Amino acid sequence: MTRTTLALSLGFGGVILATQMVQAQAQCGPREAMVAQLAERYGETQQALGLASAAVMELFASAETGTWTLTLTSPDGTMCLMAAGQAFQASDAPKSAKGDPV
Repeated sequence: MTRTTLALSLGFGGVILATQMVQAQAQCGPREAMVAQLAERYGETQQALGLASAAVMELFASAETGTWTLTLTSPDGTMCLMAAGQAFQASDAPKSAKGDPV
């Protein structure tokens, strides 16, 4: 197993575990308050976003601390923390489905 494969396996396992833990706690609130809390507590800012069905998915992260948080915001403005973790790394270049640079 290569280092990359091992790292991805551990990373995906961590996401699944973190998702299960956060969902059990159901940490939700008004988006403005949740964004402020991520910035104040962890220094995280929005790094990416996308549409997910009837919600907006956002990835918040801090390059300084390496922490990251994945959120979903519903049309009524309620944001829920879906997963969180450590060792965030921004991708420098787009990659293909195989992981090769495009």
